[in-house]
Amino acid sequence: MRIEKRTLKSVAVNPVASLAVLAQAEVNDLCAARDGKLFDLIRRCALAVMTSGSYTDNPRELLAAFADFDIAFEHVERGIRIHLSNAPAVAFVDGEMILGVQEHLSSVLRDLVYVTREIEASGRFDPTSPAGITDIVFHILRNANLLVPGHQAGLVVCWGGHAIERHEYDYTKEVGYQLGLRGLDVCTGCGPGAMKGPMKGATIAHAKQRIAKGRYIGITEPGIIAAEAPNPIVNNLVIMPDIEKRLEGFVRLGHGIIIFPGGVGTAEEFLYLLGILAHPDNAEIPLPLILTGPASSEPYFRQLDAFIQEVFGEQFARRYRIVVDDPAHVAAMMRRDTAEVLAFRDGNDDAAYFNWLLRIGEEFQKPFVPTHESMAKLELSRDQPPYVLAGNLRRMFSGLVCGNVKEDGIRAVEAHGPFEVRGEIALMRGIDHLLQSFIAQGRMRLNGREYQPCYRLVK
Repeated sequence: MRIEKRTLKSVAVNPVASLAVLAQAEVNDLCAARDGKLFDLIRRCALAVMTSGSYTDNPRELLAAFADFDIAFEHVERGIRIHLSNAPAVAFVDGEMILGVQEHLSSVLRDLVYVTREIEASGRFDPTSPAGITDIVFHILRNANLLVPGHQAGLVVCWGGHAIERHEYDYTKEVGYQLGLRGLDVCTGCGPGAMKGPMKGATIAHAKQRIAKGRYIGITEPGIIAAEAPNPIVNNLVIMPDIEKRLEGFVRLGHGIIIFPGGVGTAEEFLYLLGILAHPDNAEIPLPLILTGPASSEPYFRQLDAFIQEVFGEQFARRYRIVVDDPAHVAAMMRRDTAEVLAFRDGNDDAAYFNWLLRIGEEFQKPFVPTHESMAKLELSRDQPPYVLAGNLRRMFSGLVCGNVKEDGIRAVEAHGPFEVRGEIALMRGIDHLLQSFIAQGRMRLNGREYQPCYRLVK
């Protein structure tokens, strides 16, 4: 583990970007936030964005290293001032907060206050209906200034692991570079590894093409931000309320998706998207999906493909392509395909900046809270529509992510033992084979530590 533990005893910071202009009620909310859920979220997320680059995927290690970190707010004539105590020194240069970190900190406060005040407390939205949830996602993204009308360069969502090998990381950079040369923007989960590499490559390519306003969008959520702190290249950060809205944000914003090697979190994202695309209402809606990595990663993709073919068959498999060791070809295909997506949306009166036409059902939108009870109750059998099974498998993998890297999940597993997952025998065998391959390839944890499973499959 490598966590920078030097701190600054006391420092005041002014908000920037969209948080520089606040309503009086929003200022009051922040100044009053001292106890309870909102303050805890603010403190944890603020600490995460100020420790970007600390190599740990255990949020408790981060919180323990900075147990005396504190944040408070002062109402001043021009709005609000942020007071930090025992803040990580890595976020500062000569006593001044790095501008990118300052922007990320402002994004944290903007989104957490907006969700608490305007989404949860206002009563304006229906969090139980598919249309209401999509409306919530839209308003959060709009408040974060991520919905840009007019001409679209094409936004490519890149998914993949935060703990990949160096040669895999280098490959993600090359893909990002090739995307940037073709004028495409990049959106990721905002963290390290496969989330940082495409952005890093794209920045160089955008500079070569004299693209001054390249977009490097990072979408995260409070439960995972400590394990996947925003990398410094992200210039548009948004914190969604939960993993389901985070995933919906990706697919509503993006014009195409690339999946790099990863672990259970990547499998969760893969199943989420395939389950949506497999719904009959989405059969004609284009959303290109490419799985790619260096030649050494081909077994990983073949295992994923074999699992999908075995469980779901050709209906799912035809919605993605596997391209190995060819970044330029991946980028060229994505450039062509995103142009087709934008043309389709224009021809169907759909917004270029937000995919309204895509149907996302309740099985993919309703927040799933992984507990021992909820994990044990998951229906994992093929006696249900394929997209419903995909939704339940997505929840299972989400539970494994929670048990691996989220504070609540780690505590639950420590207190009550591994999550038990039950299901159809043949399906459990396929899941076990896939997970064992992830473990053997070291895709479940950072820092080379021996993986201790947070789950037990009951056949």
